[in-house]
Amino acid sequence: MKNHTVIDSPYGPLTLVADDGVLCGLYMAEQRHRPPQENFGPRDDTLFGAAEEQLEAYFEGGLKEFTLPLRMSGTPFQREVWDQLRRIPYGETRSYGELAGFLGNPGASRAVGLANGRNPIGIIVPCHRVVGASGGLTGYGGGLDRKQRLLDFESGAALF
Repeated sequence: MKNHTVIDSPYGPLTLVADDGVLCGLYMAEQRHRPPQENFGPRDDTLFGAAEEQLEAYFEGGLKEFTLPLRMSGTPFQREVWDQLRRIPYGETRSYGELAGFLGNPGASRAVGLANGRNPIGIIVPCHRVVGASGGLTGYGGGLDRKQRLLDFESGAALF
């Protein structure tokens, strides 16, 4: 059974979604590919203590790696991409092409980009750490301004 809560963050409200108590979604307001609200189940503010604590520690600059159990629904390829995202260290970036290479398919950068854009657990699964081949910002479901702010925050260029 799915449940959700909404928490405040430096990036606006975040909707956390759990399936049988396991985090399966983190969505920003006005995020591209955000599922309809009715898919999130009833609101229950009691299920998300660990996620809220880790997100708060992250936003305070004290947490560099999330250790939450996650349930990510997607195709096998999408799940492989999302696993690679979790391997990108805090404060670093990788290009879509690099991720494709890590997956053993260097020509799949476009497919990696599409999978990256469908990441259901933003911030915790750090799709914001993926940039274009030149190092420039490319698409981000939460908006390029949020992506830049997250990258600046992780690089120490900006604090909240």
